[in-house]
Amino acid sequence: MTAKILTDLYQYFDSILEQDDADILFASSYIRGFIAVEAVAFGDDEQVLSVELYQQVSDKMSAAKAELTPQDITIVVNFWQQLKDYFKC
Repeated sequence: MTAKILTDLYQYFDSILEQDDADILFASSYIRGFIAVEAVAFGDDEQVLSVELYQQVSDKMSAAKAELTPQDITIVVNFWQQLKDYFKC
């Protein structure tokens, strides 16, 4: 995946729907929700994936981790770490 703007990342998330991996589907949907909420403060869907957006989403997910099981936390954190490099603009 080569994501430089938010729309690219959303398209990547949409492409994951074709996979038959419940963990990846869960993690991508969970993370997408946080990104959608936090991205509003940074611009529109054409905004560059910034380190600031990554950090804001990370902070919000950390604050909400009590809503997840330990196994789900691991799944989400691992998937989120895979996306980190796309936010280095």
